[in-house]
Amino acid sequence: MAVVKLTGANFEQEVMQADQPVLVDFYADWCGPCKMMGPVVEEIAGEEAGVKVCKINIDEEMGLAQRFGVMSIPTFIAFKNGEIAGKQIGAVPKNALLDLVK
Repeated sequence: MAVVKLTGANFEQEVMQADQPVLVDFYADWCGPCKMMGPVVEEIAGEEAGVKVCKINIDEEMGLAQRFGVMSIPTFIAFKNGEIAGKQIGAVPKNALLDLVK
């Protein structure tokens, strides 16, 4: 499945109303660690059929970043049934993200 780009307009439908776990990557284009994690996020999206993977550019969607208390990037938040199930900050190994969302 492709990575879904989130905006304020589609966040509720794509994340809060999702019928599967959702991994959300809060990132910025200028962030070095975010760039390092990009291929890892893409891999997870391609390999994990039961997980929806989404990205939010915090420069474009500051309101969503503030709503979820994102102070550092990258920040990864796992949602299950519209609730936050876990949070991971910084560049981490792929298995840490998989553990977060499973």
